[in-house]
Amino acid sequence: MNSLYDEFRVALHSVWTRRWLVLAVAWGICILGWLAIASIPNRYDSRARLLVDINEILPDEVQGGGGRPQLDQIRETLTSARNLEKVAATTGLLPAGANEREKASAVAMLQKNIKVIPQQDNIFEITSSVAVGSLSDADNAKLASGVLDSLITVFRDDQLRGGRMNARESLKFLDAQIADREKALREVEARRGAFEAQNIGMIPGGTGSPAQRVEAARAELSQLDSQIVSAQAQLAAANGQLASTPQSIPGGGGVGGGVARQQLAGAQNELSSMRARGLTDAHPDVIALKSQIASLKAMADREGTGGGGGMQNPAYASLAAMRAERQATVSALSARKSQLMGDIAKITAQQIQNPGIAAEYDRINGEYTAFKAQYDKLLAQREQVRLRGDVQTETDAIKIELLDPPSKPTSPAAPNRPLFLTLVLLAGIGGGVGAAFGLSQIRTSYSTASKLERASGLPVIGSITEVVTPERHLDRRKKLVWLAGGGGALVGLYALLLVAEFIQRGMVA
Repeated sequence: MNSLYDEFRVALHSVWTRRWLVLAVAWGICILGWLAIASIPNRYDSRARLLVDINEILPDEVQGGGGRPQLDQIRETLTSARNLEKVAATTGLLPAGANEREKASAVAMLQKNIKVIPQQDNIFEITSSVAVGSLSDADNAKLASGVLDSLITVFRDDQLRGGRMNARESLKFLDAQIADREKALREVEARRGAFEAQNIGMIPGGTGSPAQRVEAARAELSQLDSQIVSAQAQLAAANGQLASTPQSIPGGGGVGGGVARQQLAGAQNELSSMRARGLTDAHPDVIALKSQIASLKAMADREGTGGGGGMQNPAYASLAAMRAERQATVSALSARKSQLMGDIAKITAQQIQNPGIAAEYDRINGEYTAFKAQYDKLLAQREQVRLRGDVQTETDAIKIELLDPPSKPTSPAAPNRPLFLTLVLLAGIGGGVGAAFGLSQIRTSYSTASKLERASGLPVIGSITEVVTPERHLDRRKKLVWLAGGGGALVGLYALLLVAEFIQRGMVA
């Protein structure tokens, strides 16, 4: 413990003997550091909060994706190069007649020093930092808030004009695209008509390509099969019920006679009416009605030979009519199935006989379908854009409200000069002490007899104490006063700089 204390005393003595070096180094470091701090311009920050509310009168699909993408777009365009160039021009950062390089430099500086921080979905905090060395602190503070004022004004004007201009430009673009698609559709229609005229009899009628018609016919056949099975099951059930039901019941005969003949007459009249309308015998309704007429004729024949032993059973007549209807349904479905199978066979045969013609016709139809789908989609988009433009014309699609106006900075945000001045003072004192201690380690002198004894390995008999004369004592006191004056002057300069800093801040406020 004593050796450690002795070492501390020796180090302190070595520094004290070089106290003028300590003072000189401290002055040098402090002067250089304080000059460097003085050359750093003060940075002033201004903050504002902005509410951007999107008018959602139209549904999301009409507005083009909803409010969230628009908010992201607003956040990106708020600090766009075009807006920042206008801000630089209005705030005086760009002189009149500035070239492109100066404009790019001013825009880059603003992009670096303006930050947009989203606080909620539609609330943004905007911060601008200004530290222009050629301007005074008051001008920098004024410019920091002025940049935000100008940015908000430019952004608001741009949004009010931009929505309507974008709608007009979008309509113009869509009109051009629709005209191109319409022209292409007409060309494809003309080619298809010419192709059909050149290949009459080789291309089956109907809409769509041959492959599409075959696919549609097969899909309908699949449905018809299930319908035929169901209709046949219902017909079998009706036949079973009819077989177990007596044709007549005992009673006063002749009352119900002629019912089948009346129904037969009505059916024949209806058949005549259908033929008068131009329906052929191959029509499903005519086939069904003829099947019903055949059933009614059989029933009428049985009525004529049944004698007068009883009256006709109404339940039997009803079941007979039901059976005739179901027979007609089965016949109509079977006829439709035969027709579809014939169409499929005809289209397939034509494709086998003329594969090139069928393939070319499929290609033309596919091209027409693609252009038609694009044309319809463009028409729908144009209507959506027109509606959005009408909404933006009648109402404000985007409402911009200033929640907190740009703050007026009264003190610099950076640098923290009082802290830096203090750190430079401490660094100067520490540098001086370090320089003196380092110099003492370089020079081979010994402050105590024990240190000399350890270094030489020889016993030291004794040491002679320094004798200070009165003249020498007076001289030392004078130099001590000078040293205290030099140190006090350094501290006084530090205090003066602190006072100047706070006075300067008060002048800005």
